[in-house]
Amino acid sequence: MSNNQKKRNFQIEAFKHKVVVDPKYADKTWKILEHAIHEIYNHNASGLSFEELYRNAYNMVLHKFGEKLYSGLVSTMTFHLKEISKSIEAAQGGLFLEELNRKWADHNKALQMIRDILMYMDRTFIPSTHKTPVHELGLNLWRDNIIRSSKIQTRLLNTLLESILRERTGEVIDRGLMRNIIKMLMDLGPSVYQQDFENPFLEVSADFYRVESQKFIECCDCGDYLKKAERRLNEEIERVSHYLDTKSEAMITNVVEKEMIANHMLRLVHMENSGLVNMLLDDKYEDLGRMYNLFRRVPNGLSTIRDVMTSHIREAGKQLVTDPEKLKDPVEFVQCLLDKKDKYDKIISLAFTNDKTFQNALNSSFEFFINLNPRSPEFISLFVDDKLRKGLKGVSEEDVEIVLDKVMMLFRYLQEKDVFEKYYKQHLAKRLLSGKTISDDAERSLIVKLKTECGYQFTSKLEGMFTDMKTSHDTMQGFYTNHGAELGDGTTLVVQVLTTGSWPTQPNVTCNLPSEMSALCGKFKSYYLGTHTGRRLSWQTNMGTADLKATFGKGQKHELNVSTYQMCVLILFNNSDRLSYKEIEQATEIPSSDLKRCLQSLACVKGKNVLIKEPMSKDIGEDDAFLVNDKFTSKFYKVKIGTVVAQKESEPEKQETRQRVEEDRKPQIEAAIVRIMKSRKSLDHNNIIAEVTKQLQSRFLANPSEIKKRIESLIERDFLERDISDRRLYRYLA
Repeated sequence: MSNNQKKRNFQIEAFKHKVVVDPKYADKTWKILEHAIHEIYNHNASGLSFEELYRNAYNMVLHKFGEKLYSGLVSTMTFHLKEISKSIEAAQGGLFLEELNRKWADHNKALQMIRDILMYMDRTFIPSTHKTPVHELGLNLWRDNIIRSSKIQTRLLNTLLESILRERTGEVIDRGLMRNIIKMLMDLGPSVYQQDFENPFLEVSADFYRVESQKFIECCDCGDYLKKAERRLNEEIERVSHYLDTKSEAMITNVVEKEMIANHMLRLVHMENSGLVNMLLDDKYEDLGRMYNLFRRVPNGLSTIRDVMTSHIREAGKQLVTDPEKLKDPVEFVQCLLDKKDKYDKIISLAFTNDKTFQNALNSSFEFFINLNPRSPEFISLFVDDKLRKGLKGVSEEDVEIVLDKVMMLFRYLQEKDVFEKYYKQHLAKRLLSGKTISDDAERSLIVKLKTECGYQFTSKLEGMFTDMKTSHDTMQGFYTNHGAELGDGTTLVVQVLTTGSWPTQPNVTCNLPSEMSALCGKFKSYYLGTHTGRRLSWQTNMGTADLKATFGKGQKHELNVSTYQMCVLILFNNSDRLSYKEIEQATEIPSSDLKRCLQSLACVKGKNVLIKEPMSKDIGEDDAFLVNDKFTSKFYKVKIGTVVAQKESEPEKQETRQRVEEDRKPQIEAAIVRIMKSRKSLDHNNIIAEVTKQLQSRFLANPSEIKKRIESLIERDFLERDISDRRLYRYLA
């Protein structure tokens, strides 16, 4: 307890005598430090005791002479830098930068040593008095006394810009030295680098590239110009990486892009004989890729390429679909479309890095010009027909799929998909009934693709056609199992039973079949109706074929593959040597137009003329007479006699198909209107038109006037009503 009290009473007393500091202490100490700074700048630092110097500087600050120490440092460094400045100014020509670089390195070393000596001042005195730290002070003094001295500033800038110009014109310069000098400017602060070098550098570069681009564009074609622009751009990027501030890259590339590309963009793409259109025509993938990569760097660059490409494709496509020569051959026409699509797909893939916006532009261009030709749906179906009959024979499955995928791509562009469906159905029916399809798998594959694209409704009837072919095969097996014995080895019959709704509607044409055929058909009919209740059969003789065995004059035998109509005509000649047109017409009751085509193919086609016509001419007249050509020969035992028929539809047939398509559209438009009104209850006229068009666009482009007629029809039948106060508003009646 007493100990604690003692401690409490204990206190430190002040010095009994005052410590007197030598009045000349500050001057003496500063002299020592000043001498040391001189020695450091004069490269004699090895003899100095840094420990002693540090202690001196420490004591000066401790004894409150920090201000004297700091101002002395400023004046001494300034003195030395002025001397250094003179030495740099005196350097001649190429030695100027080298001298500047050497003195800068010396200054940095000196600054490091001085900073070490004055570390205590740096840590205590400077923060408390808000002065500039020693290292920063050294840089600022170098900036003000050297870099921005009247005789060095302009000379330095000009020397740097001159070196860069020399390098641009192909000379080799000392990049290491350039890097050191530029680094010095960066070390002195961003504002020094920008004001004393970067801003003037960018201005001079813009002038240089403005002049150069003008010179190039006058004498180079587009491809060469782009190569030069690309090379210049890469050179500038490389220059930045070697000796400029990385932040300068965006600015200098901007200058090159503006002067060499943006300012000449339209002139380049439209350049005669070498611009964008010529590159597209000649498949110049490398040049196109270069143009894409350069133009993407400037505002509106890609849209410029895209617009020119789009208008070129549309124009070329328009010429293709309106060229009467091309329209003569539908298969060739579609092949041209596919070749054009392949060509531009390849360009977009190889040159435009599969840019989505370019793909969209290509798609919209194709959609535009394919639909300019109202016969495109028919032609695409004819192309498929040609490929699936013979064009893809012996082709691998993968290649068949590629062709079918390309067809589907064109199909997607069609606005009238239902017209395609009509023709496709007709062509598929002919292929199936004549057994001329190269592969059921390929047929089914295309139907699956159409189903995926347009839904079940689009393909349900097509699938029904395949089902009929299968059930017909089973039916025939059943018929021959039942009646095989009584039929013997005589005439054989193969029947395809077609469901009315699934197959293209055909006119129900009568024709007098030969008696042996008639009896056989009767037996089949009674067998079929006996196994199926509630069905009706009508014979489509215009769609059938027959194989006949024929013996000509000198006993030469052939098997003739003919249509049912041709069979009916030829069988007549078993009992007559000569028949007139009128007699044949009367005996067979084949419609006049079909009979003329049938006789034309039997008597007027070289190599297939099993009949002789009198008088001999290309067309069949009502007064002509026919007899068997006893001199008929062929190197083949089996002879196929086709019917003379136009591959494309005739004008009346076209009108009829068009009419059928229009009729089929009516219920679809009405169904869409009812669906929309059922969910919306009331809607104005314009919105109904828009909604119906949108709903049906996957099948066809609905005509607004037709939609209006369907609305009127639905109002008459009490599905809808007009609003009493607003005549353009419709209401749904449940």
